[in-house]
Amino acid sequence: IVLPACLLLAPLLLAPALSAQQERGLIFNLDIGELCLQSAQCKSGCCHRDNGLSLARCAPKAAELQECSPKSIYGVYYVCPCERGLTCDADKTIVGSITNRDFGICKDPQD
Repeated sequence: IVLPACLLLAPLLLAPALSAQQERGLIFNLDIGELCLQSAQCKSGCCHRDNGLSLARCAPKAAELQECSPKSIYGVYYVCPCERGLTCDADKTIVGSITNRDFGICKDPQD
């Protein structure tokens, strides 16, 4: 059986495109700026919205001395949590979380 050359080359040309799509994904491994519903979808680990009416997008986590939110079960943040290794020194009371005022500042726990 003799196959046309285009049928033999097609899998070789499509393989990189398919693997790139699987790495990034349509639901998970989303890049900064892409629309999200939960922080677990974002490579950065932060699904951020500016206000209650805005669409949420993946955003970078907060760096040292930037405003932050404690980790939340809701999965969408008005202010992103801290980068790995930093702690968010914030109002962790129930009142702070209900009023959405539980923001703090990222600090290095070693300091």
